[in-house]
Amino acid sequence: MSECLHVDELPRPEPAPLSDTCLECLAAGTHPVQLRLCLSCGHVGCCDSSPLKHATAHYKETGHPVMRSFECAESWRWCFADGSIV
Repeated sequence: MSECLHVDELPRPEPAPLSDTCLECLAAGTHPVQLRLCLSCGHVGCCDSSPLKHATAHYKETGHPVMRSFECAESWRWCFADGSIV
């Protein structure tokens, strides 16, 4: 794992999730494979193994760089900007 400057810029405490699933998937009638939580704003989006890749789309739309897994028993984080686990 590496540290990146984006981690230091994250709000503390971590933002609360805005939902318990990917609302974009619900609206589109698709099913998320796994969920990701934006650590800048609390948006919950689906992973890149999901059909519509809403977590990545959220990053591209907002520039919010760091997310973490929103799955039980997982706590890893990913920085989209750096392309690495942080």
